[in-house]
Amino acid sequence: MQIGRQIRELRKLKGLILTDMAQRLGVSIGYLSQIEGDRSRLQIGTLKAISDVLGVHINWFFQAQPERPPEEVEYIVRAESRRCMTFTGLGIREELASPNLAGPLELLVSTIEPGADSGDYSHEGAEAGFVLTGMLTLWINGRCFELREGDSFSFPSTLTHRCQNPGTTVTRVLWVITPPSY
Repeated sequence: MQIGRQIRELRKLKGLILTDMAQRLGVSIGYLSQIEGDRSRLQIGTLKAISDVLGVHINWFFQAQPERPPEEVEYIVRAESRRCMTFTGLGIREELASPNLAGPLELLVSTIEPGADSGDYSHEGAEAGFVLTGMLTLWINGRCFELREGDSFSFPSTLTHRCQNPGTTVTRVLWVITPPSY
């Protein structure tokens, strides 16, 4: 996928209009529109600023994405095609398994290193998850839950929540989040 198209898709997902994003970047609306249309050269510094505004690491735009058959684009994500986001210093890596960033749900597979902790956060929407492997400590609104492989959970994302891998092996969790946050 071309970088401009990825920028447009992610900007819309984040609920930013072209005017607001251009203002945050200190560039003209026309220039940003040309970037999103892949009609203008994109300097690496500008791409870094765009990634900061959109809340993703710059490598988000450079991950190899194999060509997908047109009939799969809106519906299917092959394992080898997942985008990966690594949160440096946190010990958490997330794979985006949603085929359509503009869809109503976001599907993530999180790999959480032993001792890694997400820290407290809250946002609009709802979340549900399933512990694929390992152990997970999940705090929801101040209450602590110890989860094992095969356990599942669901909660309103407006409640302060946090997760941690208390074990000595990697934990993998499948998350469903609405509305999408990446």
